[in-house]
Amino acid sequence: MPLNIDFQQILLHLLNFVILAGGLYFLLYRPVKSFMDKREAYYQSLDREAREKSAQAEQMRADIQARLDALDEEIRQKKNEAQQDLRRSIQAQLDESHRQAEQILADAQAAAQTEHDKMLLSVRQELAGLAAETAEKMLHQAEGDLYDQFLNMAEGGTAHEQP
Repeated sequence: MPLNIDFQQILLHLLNFVILAGGLYFLLYRPVKSFMDKREAYYQSLDREAREKSAQAEQMRADIQARLDALDEEIRQKKNEAQQDLRRSIQAQLDESHRQAEQILADAQAAAQTEHDKMLLSVRQELAGLAAETAEKMLHQAEGDLYDQFLNMAEGGTAHEQP
């Protein structure tokens, strides 16, 4: 053995090293590796669950937003319908008011025309009565004047004879 190298000793050390490495592998590395794999799987499952919950939350948010948008649209439509109903109601009330005003005006015009006709008839009757009265007075006056003239003439004729 040159250099004092004992191959048997080297092989025994190698065998000891292999046994030590195998023992450490089975005693330490494998359980630690198993523990690390379990831990990695656990955190991956947590991460997956978090992503799923996040996706579910995002989906729920999108659904809620869609429902809110639909409700906003429905509210907007109902508001428009209510405004249109209000406009129609106001227009109907205005039309009814105009119709009533026209009816009242027509009734007032008819009443005024009736009153005018009554007053005109009354005035005509009064004028006819006054004309008849005037004619009668004129006739009586004319008769009275003729009678007075006759009496005056008759008196005048006798007055001329008496002197």
